Amino acid sequence: MNTPPTAHHRRPDRTKWVFLGFLAIAGFFLFTEHRAHALGILPFALLLLCPLLHFFGHGGHDHGAEKGDKP
Repeated sequence: MNTPPTAHHRRPDRTKWVFLGFLAIAGFFLFTEHRAHALGILPFALLLLCPLLHFFGHGGHDHGAEKGDKP
């Protein structure tokens, strides 16, 4: 009682490849058209990261703790 595969069973696989192709093309055009904007803001993003790294990165210094309190 095995039924041969029909075109309906193969359709989701084909749809997946078409969708992936569309995403690849859309990603290419988004990258090429917006590259100047994304790379132009990169220096400012690095400058904004400095305060964030100081704020979140200095948690391990134990500011205000006495030397004998460390395990």
